[in-house]
Parts: sequence; C-alpha cells; structure tokens
Amino acid sequence: MSDNATTAPLTMENIRRAPKVLLHDHLDGGLRPGTVIELADALGYRDLPTTDVAELSRWFRDAADSGSLESYLETFAHTCGVMQTEEALVRVAAECVEDLAADGVVYAEVRYAPELFVERGLTLDAVVEAVLAGFAEGERRAAQQGKVIRMGTLLCAMRQHARAAEIAEIAVRYRDSGVAGFDIAGPEAGFPPTRNLDAFEYLRTNNAHFTIHAGEAFGLASIWEAIQHCGAERLGHGVRIVDDIKRDPDGTVHLGRLASYVRDRRIPLEICPSSNVQTGAAASIADHPIGLLADLRFRVTVNTDNRLMSGCSVSSEFAALAEAFGYGWADFQWFTINAMKSAFLDFDQRLDLINNVIKPGYAELA
Repeated sequence: MSDNATTAPLTMENIRRAPKVLLHDHLDGGLRPGTVIELADALGYRDLPTTDVAELSRWFRDAADSGSLESYLETFAHTCGVMQTEEALVRVAAECVEDLAADGVVYAEVRYAPELFVERGLTLDAVVEAVLAGFAEGERRAAQQGKVIRMGTLLCAMRQHARAAEIAEIAVRYRDSGVAGFDIAGPEAGFPPTRNLDAFEYLRTNNAHFTIHAGEAFGLASIWEAIQHCGAERLGHGVRIVDDIKRDPDGTVHLGRLASYVRDRRIPLEICPSSNVQTGAAASIADHPIGLLADLRFRVTVNTDNRLMSGCSVSSEFAALAEAFGYGWADFQWFTINAMKSAFLDFDQRLDLINNVIKPGYAELA
C-alpha cells in the first residue's frame, strides 16, 4: 500500500500541510493545558494536580498512560470540571477549531456529552448552543489565518446513564444548525449499546446519523450489537474486529463472519492509534491492528480521540504510522478520503472536499 516515490519528504511540517479529516475527537479531551489552568482559576476549580502548564500537560499524558480505559476516563474530571459555563465552552470550542486548522484538518467532527456540562445550571440546549457558537468563532478565526476548516458536532450520551433518548432528540433538533450526528461513549464493559435501543430507533426513524463507541475496551460482542442491533453507521475505534481475523503460519488470512460483514459493508473504523496504546487496546503503534486492517482494505480512518491526554494531533498520528508501517503520501490520502467518504455530511459536499481540497492538496506533496 505504500508510496515511496514521494516528492515532498515526510517531515512534520509537510504532514501538517497535507489536508486531513478527523472523525473521532472529544472536545473535553483536547483542551490546551494553559486554558485548563486559566479556566480553573476563573471558575474557582481547585482540584487540578498542578497549575504549571508543562507539568499539567505531562500529568494528563502520564495519567492516561494507564493501560485501562476506566483509568483513562478519570482524567476527564478536570477538563469537564472547568467547562461548566457558556464562556468556557465557547472558548474551548473556538480554540479546538484553531488547533485543528493549524494541523491541516479541513473537516472535523468533534464530539462531547452535553450532560457532563450542566453542573452549574446550564441546560442541555445552552451547552449545545455554546459549543456551536464556539465552533463558528473558531472557523472565523481560522479563516483570518488563511485556514479553511468545516466543523460538525457529534452529541454523545454516556452509556452508563439513562439520557440517551433525550440527547438523541437534541441531536435531531439541532441537525440543521451544525450537529452532524449522535454517539454513545463511556465505559464499554457492562454497558452494552443495546441499553440505548430506544435512542437508536428514534434516530433511524428520523433519518439521523450515528456512530457508536464499540470494540475499544470490549470485544466482538460490542461490535456485533452496535451494528446488528443498533444500526451503527460507523464504529468508534472498532479495533477489536481483529479478534475475528485469523492468520495461518504461512500468512494466509481468514476473516470471520463479522469481520467480513464489516469489511464488505465498508463500515468505517474510527481508529485512534495512540489512545488505543494508552488504554491497552494495542501494545504499541507498531503492534497496532491498523496495519493488518489497512492491508485488508477495511474502511480505516485515523483519529486522535483525545489530543490532550495522548499529546497527539492527526499529523503526529500520521507520522507515527509512517515510522511503524512505512506509510507515505498515498496512504495518508487513502486514510483521508476514507474519512471524508464516511463523514456525516451531505454527499455533494463530501465530493467537493475530496475533489477540490484533498486530492489537490496531496498532489502538491506527492
């Protein structure tokens, strides 16, 4: 799959220049460390482990390097803790857009759970409107800096709570205002996606888009339920589909029924390499199933998950994959077009970005 006949060398500067598409990124997992500290001070939030920017950045990465999804999720107490006002949400959302645009992202769907930001009295609608306002401001600032980026929002319901139907209704209500779709997030083990069947039924009857976190910390059963019971259009992570793929000693690969179905139906995998290593879903980038899944031509996309916790960007994920698997510009273009094809965006707008932004951008590099 690799293209070694590159014109531009695979430097970080050039990788940042390449147009990229991001489908799996959490708003509360991508704050600037300095912003966390400033918002904590403004809100009177006293629980931060440190108020030194460099130390806090390091703390988030170290705390997330636990090898456990549950421990990884504990770091969000601090980011969510400082995102409890409209002003904080607008600021975080606007900075998110600026940071993604600076990394060369041309289209992004950034997700968050509105129910996590109501501790100080905000309504769910107020949370959604604040984030949408922040994204619009971020797009405006990016344009001033010569960067064109389009943002979509995914509203998450926390799978351990009982508000999925309510969040699904909000996602449908705001779908013409920038909300691209719906997701469920949180701990997989013990909280199967079928707990939220009413939400998924509502979304389907309203022709609304949704993805489901599945196959990250839990195995094939989670993926099977997400697709066959709930009707997921995409899989958040989905890396455990590799458990349904067997390789003979001579290298022959055999796909099980579920893996074949996922590949044949072109169900997108929102893969987040660095995050998967942190939560124990993969031992290292070099050992990550993305190599095999890409070789087998699954609909693989490359994502950040939580840029603060993983200390990563889409560009740094691309660079790590290039080092581990020898990928070049053709591979990066393939991942990017996969993601754009899989976006919860109108077909003509997806085609426009592929033909007029992504392909020309890679043609300049390769």
